[in-house]
Amino acid sequence: MTAPTDTEVLPATREVVLDLHRRMVRIRRFEESSGKLVETGEMPGFLHLYVGQEAVAAGMGSVLTDDDQITSTHRGHGHAIAKGAELRPMFAELYGKTTGYCKGRGGSMHIVDMNRGMLGANAIVGGGIPIAIGAAFASQYRDDGTVAVSFFGDGATNIGAFHESVNMAAVWDLPVIFVVENNGYAEFTPQEKHMKLTDIAERAASYGIPGVIVDGMDALAMRQVSLEAVERAKRGEGPTLIEAKTYRFFDHQGIKGMRIPYRDPAEVEAWKSRDAIRLIETIGVERGLVTAEDFAEIWAEVEAEINDGIEFARNSPDPDPADILDDVYTV
Repeated sequence: MTAPTDTEVLPATREVVLDLHRRMVRIRRFEESSGKLVETGEMPGFLHLYVGQEAVAAGMGSVLTDDDQITSTHRGHGHAIAKGAELRPMFAELYGKTTGYCKGRGGSMHIVDMNRGMLGANAIVGGGIPIAIGAAFASQYRDDGTVAVSFFGDGATNIGAFHESVNMAAVWDLPVIFVVENNGYAEFTPQEKHMKLTDIAERAASYGIPGVIVDGMDALAMRQVSLEAVERAKRGEGPTLIEAKTYRFFDHQGIKGMRIPYRDPAEVEAWKSRDAIRLIETIGVERGLVTAEDFAEIWAEVEAEINDGIEFARNSPDPDPADILDDVYTV
């Protein structure tokens, strides 16, 4: 999968640039820190990291309200953070502590924050798509002016739940946005090996809805198409399928190098050269909207937030085995 060239730089304000930058830096440092903690054995389990794809979540998250709802994937930390999730309970959840978002019971792939419309990450490929349809139907029924957004990967567009959900959303003009994070690989399988299409956005035409392709490494571009899709949905004009062409910098899971050689190192480096955080920093400085010192201050503030979150998780209580059946629906 070849990295696209830089897209046209869109208009922006200082506030927008700083907002997008902070969202992306929070995601980047949370993921890098968590990955290293797992690698050293301090944090249990394993992680599917979002590093490289930050612009997609940040761009969409920047145009949503707390009342708008999202569904996520096994690579869901970025979506939660972009929606405004707090880092303390996120770290605690990954540590398996009672102060975590799911009291330490869900772990990396099941973070939920109902107060911010984060309906949950989902370990099942495409599993969040029908849930977003339900949220969008409820919004339409209540006429509350909110939208639902479902994030998923390229591989998820091959499953039945995707096609059934998009068809239902189209027929009923539901206020939902489908965001395909096309990072070129369904786990280890390149896109050309599991579908004939080059552009997944073409699938939208089959259901009579708009299909939009966006440079998923450009947060400003992602914000623009997200804003248009959200406004369209809130006008009652139905769903949009957004294909964000992006890339994950690490392996399918973990922070170390590739376990099997399924990607060309030159390809990886080509995409890394278009790092979304570096791009928005360049845009901000070159346009005179933001200084390098402003960006450095965000990095420092986020680093302090990361350290605080880790210490909070380390010092939080472990679950009591006596409570193992609490919050379990069936036994």
